[in-house]
Amino acid sequence: MSLYGLVICGGESTRMGTDKSLLVYYQKPQYEHVADLLAPLCEHVVVCCNAEQHRTFRTSYPKLADLPRFAGAGPMTALLTAFAAFPGNDFLVAGCDYPYLTTDELANFLHYTNKDLPASAFYNQNAFYEPLLGWYSRSAGDALLNAFENGSHSLQRFLQGNSAGKYQPVSAQTMQSVDTIDDYRAVKHALEVNKDFENGNQPDNQS
Repeated sequence: MSLYGLVICGGESTRMGTDKSLLVYYQKPQYEHVADLLAPLCEHVVVCCNAEQHRTFRTSYPKLADLPRFAGAGPMTALLTAFAAFPGNDFLVAGCDYPYLTTDELANFLHYTNKDLPASAFYNQNAFYEPLLGWYSRSAGDALLNAFENGSHSLQRFLQGNSAGKYQPVSAQTMQSVDTIDDYRAVKHALEVNKDFENGNQPDNQS
């Protein structure tokens, strides 16, 4: 049994208006950056993507295109495809729209995850899971497939219904997602300002 890191890229990004996995915060596309975050923690890292992304992404990491049989299930599509492609393994999942995510936070999450549960995920202040910041055990595969075949495509409902573990990260900012161009610009600016402080430079006061 191995721990696979899954970079989830196949969302429609309708509110953003452009593919969120291609946004650049750290000198490379976000799908590549998230893969780099997972790499120290996992035996294998796979970029899960739709057919178009599979054709166009340029990465040294293996790519896994969504299986047509699971189409239309949102983020569950990527997980079901991964369970079909790599049966008998656990998965550490990270979506592409969390620019403040770090390897340290993911490592802390794994440390506190109860491996006797079928799944665990980050848990926000509104009492909801973050399904794309989660760990899904090999035993969750059959339950996910059963949910899909019964017409339930919500990972949120799956986690709730299976009493998944709840992880509250050290920094709540880790769960801040970026869904619009304005969000992206604001986060990118904040990251650049923070980098200036870390480098001992005085940030520009002009906007």
